[in-house]
Amino acid sequence: MIDDAEEPLFEEGGYDVEDWSRLKPFTGAVATLEDVQAKRAIFALDDTENGRPIDMALPQPVIWWSDDGEEAAVAVQAEAHETEEGETMEVLGLVMPDGGGAVALLEDVDLVDDSDPVWRELVTAAIGDEDGEEG
Repeated sequence: MIDDAEEPLFEEGGYDVEDWSRLKPFTGAVATLEDVQAKRAIFALDDTENGRPIDMALPQPVIWWSDDGEEAAVAVQAEAHETEEGETMEVLGLVMPDGGGAVALLEDVDLVDDSDPVWRELVTAAIGDEDGEEG
């Protein structure tokens, strides 16, 4: 059982443009496999070196430029890791509007405000607008 300090990042069902801020960020440490299995973190990297948290405000709405095009998401985890070649990767753990998780490089997202009309439209399109009401 998970204690209160280690609650999951998100519950089933995802979020909308009004309740995304309830997502719990994973900050202050580099995630482990146990954190991912307990849904406290989106990813854990074990094939990199010098992993460290990135100091940024989380949760953070983003527009992710994925292979499928623009997608709304909320970053809840941010870590920097060095590859075997000595390059630094800045990696984000994302929660998608439907509640799923994804991993993206920081360079592949635009950090936005929750009032950004494109982000809001993408969230609404991803979850469907059953009743046309907000909140």
